[in-house]
Order: sequence, then structure tokens, then C-alpha cells
Amino acid sequence: MSSDDIELEHALDAARRRYIQAHPVSLESAELAASFMPGGNTRTVLFHEPFPLRIVSGEGCRIRDADGFGYVNLLGEYTAGLFGHSNPVIRDAVMQALDNGVNLSGHCPDEVLLAELVCNRFPAIDKVRFTNSGTEANLLAIATAIHSTGKQRVLVFNGSYHGGLLYFVNGGMPINAPYDFLLGNYNEIESTRALIRRHAHELACILVEPMQGALGCIPALPGFLEMLRSESRKARVVLVFDEVMTSRLSESGAQGIYGITPDMCTLGKYLGGGLTFGAFGGESELMELYDPHRPGSLPHAGTFNNNSLTMAAGVAALGQVLTAERLDSLNGLGDSMRDELNGIAVRHEIAVRFTGMGSLIGIHATSSRSIDSCRDLVDRDDRVLELLFLDMLECGYYLARRGFIALMLTIGRSEVDGFVESFERFAGNRKSVLKKPVADGRSAIAPPRPCLGIHRARVPGTDREQRDRRHARYCRHKSRDS
Repeated sequence: MSSDDIELEHALDAARRRYIQAHPVSLESAELAASFMPGGNTRTVLFHEPFPLRIVSGEGCRIRDADGFGYVNLLGEYTAGLFGHSNPVIRDAVMQALDNGVNLSGHCPDEVLLAELVCNRFPAIDKVRFTNSGTEANLLAIATAIHSTGKQRVLVFNGSYHGGLLYFVNGGMPINAPYDFLLGNYNEIESTRALIRRHAHELACILVEPMQGALGCIPALPGFLEMLRSESRKARVVLVFDEVMTSRLSESGAQGIYGITPDMCTLGKYLGGGLTFGAFGGESELMELYDPHRPGSLPHAGTFNNNSLTMAAGVAALGQVLTAERLDSLNGLGDSMRDELNGIAVRHEIAVRFTGMGSLIGIHATSSRSIDSCRDLVDRDDRVLELLFLDMLECGYYLARRGFIALMLTIGRSEVDGFVESFERFAGNRKSVLKKPVADGRSAIAPPRPCLGIHRARVPGTDREQRDRRHARYCRHKSRDS
């Protein structure tokens, strides 16, 4: 072990000891939880050594742990917490739904309104069906593609994450869903083109994130997605965009930013207003396979697919809270924050790199100046991310242990400035234990600019004014019924 490694280990050991000493209640809670849950955990992503914090309350953009410490929440529930912890409009909608009664054993009015909001928002979605999570949505999108094409193989990409049973970071995991997966390399245009052409006769679908989230917010190169769109059409392969995370990057999602419309897309996270939610949708021809009026239609069950609380929260969130202006402002804030953080890393000559798009930011402890895929992260040092995580907790900022930030609408310029200043102190104080970047002559990824004029409501075959009038009538009926 080099002297630099020894110094880093000493710094990390000291930070861990301070963390343990400061959080005795969270430690006790973790030990109790281990009596009833394996490792005291029921959601792997939240676990970290020496033990995770126990969060007891939140308001606006701030949370408080069981030991009484408060933090600015920069994690934003891994993108699901877009609206913050206590949005009054969403809260009122949920309380009204509770007052109307839960588990009503039938269709509820809000599911129609939420479906309309989703279909009008995303260019790929003519029709939509709701699920309980992004995992379910992706599993059903795959199943739809397999059924509609009669082919079995599914092209995914190394480093991608599509849910708890569709995990391909480091190649995959033993409990992945038992589909016949073909693994490609993200952002490698020519090798992927060749792979699609070689397997076109057996490929049912291509499942791709427009920005790889779990790997650390690595955006797709525009040419890569353009190639997937072109080759999938030629091969009669269903192209599925997993927009569970990226749908918040513009009013019409990443598909709107890139100007590329897939055959299907999957959604989740924030679209349920902070409650459990997932959805899959796409071209009418594909989605009509689930029309129960049709003989031989595909079944799609799920007790809580249209649960009244999520439907109400989703309608309030998309219909009242998430305006285009607020979303653009938040994503602009994220872009400027990322630029400032990268500027600090350059000035202090430390091997830390911030990637992503809009309000989603990945943090990488690597000497690589350009990060296009997992192949550019072979020298990453996870110890640096742990040290950053622990140091930022002491400064009052909560982010993902793995190095991830998802800004909420309740985050403002002052919170961002405070974190940027804290990172500047980290870069200066910890410079002796942080590696220097290696000049490799490659330019950094430049995320695609939003395409103006594409954020349009999209209801094929329907006059928009008629659609608006019908929506208004439905709202009046709903108001009268309640």
C-alpha cells in the first residue's frame, strides 16, 4: 500500500469514527432492525457502512435523523422526491383521497386524469398502463415486446439499471429476471450497430436508459440513441426508453431533449407525486394488446396499479405543481451546479468528476476526464466517495453514499451555494489524499441541448381543442361527484 493510500485510509477511519460517535440512536436502531430484517435492511441502495442513518422527519428540502441532526436533502429519494417532503398541494390531494375512502374496489376518476397528463406529456406514449414501480414497468415492457414480435432476446447495456430484477452494473446479478439478455456496451455506436444486425432475427427489444443512472448519471451520446432508433426500425425491434429517472429532465423527458421517439417508454419515481408509482406506455398498436374488449387480449393485473392515493397525488403533482417553468429552472440550477463543482475539481487538481444532465448529478472519483461508459471508470476509488459522503454529512448535506445528487423543487440557490462552498473546502482540506486527474486529451461529455418546440401535447387522431373541452367536462363531473 502506497503512502497516499495509507493517508487516505487514516482519513477515512477517522471520519467513520466521528460518524459512529455522533449517531448512537441510528446505530441502536440498525442493530434492532437486524433482528428482524437481513442486515437490518429492506432496500439495498440505502445501506452503507458503518450503518445507515435513521431518518425520522422531513419538511421542504430538509430532513432530520434520529440523533437530532438536520441536513439539506440533496438525494431527493433517488429522483422520486422531486416535490420535496411537504408540498401542500399534493398533501391536500392525498388527504381528500383519504377522506373519500381507500381500497374502493374499482376504477377511480383520477386514473383517467393522470393517464391523460402522462399521454400528453411524453411523445412516445399514445396509451399508458400504470404499475407500482419502475421495475414492474420495465418487466412489462419487455414482456410486451416479446409477445408482439415473437422473438425472445433483449438487448441491454453494461452498467444499466432497470429495476430490482434488471440490474446490469458489472454485467448483471444472479437474481435477474430470467429473460434471454444480450449485453452491449453503452455509447459504443459501431459495436452496438453490429450487435443489433447480427442478432436482428432473435431480438425482441432494446431496453436503454437515455442516461445511465445507477452507474453515475452518464448521458447517452446523441449519435448512440440515433443509431438505436434507426437500427431498431430496420430490424423490427421494439425500442424502449427507460425514463424512470430521466423523464424529469424536461417537460417531455429525455426523449424530448434528444428529439428521438422510442416505440415504448417506462416511467416511475416522482410521477406519483411521491407515492409508489410506475407506468409503461407506447404506440397504440402495442398498447392495444392490453385492451380487455379485444378477444385474446393480454392480462395485466395489480391490486394497487390504480390506487386512489397515488392517482390523486399524481394528478396534483403533474397538473398543478410541476409547471414547465419550474422544471426548466430546476434543471438549469443543476447544470450550473455541476459546472461549478467540476470547476472546483479542476482548480484544486483532484481526480473527482461530476457528470449528468439537468437536476441529476453523478460523482466519480476517477482520473478519467471523459466518462462515456463503465469502461471509463476502471480506476475509480470508492473510498474517496465514502470520505466525501461522511464529510458532507458533517457539513449538513445528505447525498447518496455512492455519489449521486437529485435536486428537488424545494432546493434553491442558497442550498446549492452552500454545498458548492462545502465541496470547495473538502477539495482544499482533503487534497493531500485525493489523486490528481490524468490528462488524456479527451473532451468532457457535453449533454445535448434541449430541442425547442418539441414539448407539445400529443394525442394522435384527436383535435386538441376537443380534447381540452372533454377534459374540462370530466373535471366538472369529478368535482360534482366529490
